[in-house]
Amino acid sequence: MARLKKRSILLAGHATSLALEPAFWAALEDVAKDRGLSLAALVTEIDLARGDQGLASACRLAVLSHLLARPRP
Repeated sequence: MARLKKRSILLAGHATSLALEPAFWAALEDVAKDRGLSLAALVTEIDLARGDQGLASACRLAVLSHLLARPRP
């Protein structure tokens, strides 16, 4: 299993660190690009909508939701 990669992200003006597998970082960057957002803006949206859920879990689920919403060939 891939090791977690930790990155610092600015959320609401405060630096926080987020640890995800490299594949999830790449997928989040793809989602942000698809939506015309920066990675920080996407993670901020996820953060605001996550409720009591952990941020890393919310990011993983956002990637999954994005993939499931894509039209299938």
